[in-house]
Amino acid sequence: MDPRIVMHAPDEQGGRRVHVDGTILGLAHSKRDLREFLRRVELPGWEDVDLTDRSLFKWEGPGSESWA
Repeated sequence: MDPRIVMHAPDEQGGRRVHVDGTILGLAHSKRDLREFLRRVELPGWEDVDLTDRSLFKWEGPGSESWA
């Protein structure tokens, strides 16, 4: 099964487009922004979800530690 959440590579300002289940949620500039998107889509355990979980996240370009 493909990951539900796709984090695109950072743009020139460090923002990453976020897709969940094929729907664009917006542009995240930090982990805090990403967690807010996860809260809005009511992802269970959004506060503590492992952002490196490859079954849930697909990170294009650099991984979860890169925002620039």
